[in-house]
Amino acid sequence: MKYISEFIGYIQNEKRYSKHTVQAYESDLEQFFLFIQSEYNTDELDKLTHSQIRSWLADIRQKDIQPKSINRKISTLKSFYRFALKKQYVASSPMSKITSPKNAKRLPVFVSETQMDTLVRHVDFTDDFTGKTERLILELLYQTGMRRAELLGLEVPKIDFANRTVKVIGKGNKERIIPIAQELVLQIKEYIKERSEHLQDEHNILLILNSGAPLYPKFIHRVVTKYIGLVSTNEKKSPHVLRHTFATHLLNQGADLNAVKELLGHASLAATQIYTHNTIEKLKEVHRKAHPKA
Repeated sequence: MKYISEFIGYIQNEKRYSKHTVQAYESDLEQFFLFIQSEYNTDELDKLTHSQIRSWLADIRQKDIQPKSINRKISTLKSFYRFALKKQYVASSPMSKITSPKNAKRLPVFVSETQMDTLVRHVDFTDDFTGKTERLILELLYQTGMRRAELLGLEVPKIDFANRTVKVIGKGNKERIIPIAQELVLQIKEYIKERSEHLQDEHNILLILNSGAPLYPKFIHRVVTKYIGLVSTNEKKSPHVLRHTFATHLLNQGADLNAVKELLGHASLAATQIYTHNTIEKLKEVHRKAHPKA
C-alpha cells in the first residue's frame, strides 16, 4: 500500500528509526490494514473511524497479546496518523479517541554482583579465538551497558585506548562515549591482535566469528544465554539483562542517576528511573535484616 511504503520510508530515512523498529512498525501496519480490508472491505484512509480501529484492537486482544505489544501497535498507528495528517491524507486522526491499556509494572531482571563476579572470574572459557570472542562479548555488555545492536556495530576506530573510552552509535544514530576499565582495554588489544589472523574481509567491526565474518544477533543471544545460565537461575537471560545489570550495579554502588542515564543513552530520565526500584528493594532488604524493629 502506498501509505505504508511512504511512512516506512519516512521513519527510515528522516526519523532514522532502528531497523528493528522499522520492521515492527511495518508489520503492525500490514496487520492492521489486512484486518480492515478483510472486515470492512476498504482501504480508504480518510474514511476509517476510531470504532474500526477499536475493533482491530479487540481482535488482537482475544489472541492473548500482551498489553506492551498492544501499546506498541497503538503507538505505530499514532505515528502513522501524525504522518498522514502532515501529508494531508486525512483531515483528522481517529487515534485521538484511542487509549492505551496499562502495562503491568515489572522490575528489570538483572544478575547479582556475586553471580557476575563468578561469571567473569571463575567460569572457564575455551582458550581459542571463539572463547576469547565469547568472553569479550560478555565483558563489553556488562562493563558498558551497550545494547546488542550497538555491540554488533562497534568499530575498532571508535575505541580510544589512550583515554579508555568507546564511542557507540545508539538509537536515532546518536553517538555517546562510554568509559572502560584498563583491564578491558588490555583485553580488547589482545583480541584485536588475534583477530588479524582470522580477518578475511577488510572491515572495522571489532567482534568477528572464527571465519572472519562479523557477528550476528542470534550468536550474541546464544552466548549470553549460555553463560548467564551457568551462574543464574533467572528465566530471562537475554543480552538486555546485562544492560539492566550494568545500570542496577552502578546505582547500587551510589552512581548518580543522571550519569547512568547518559551512559545508557536514554532520551529521558524516566527511562532510567526504572532501575531505582531495584535499588530500593535492596535497601528494604538491608533494613529488614539489620534494623531491630524491621
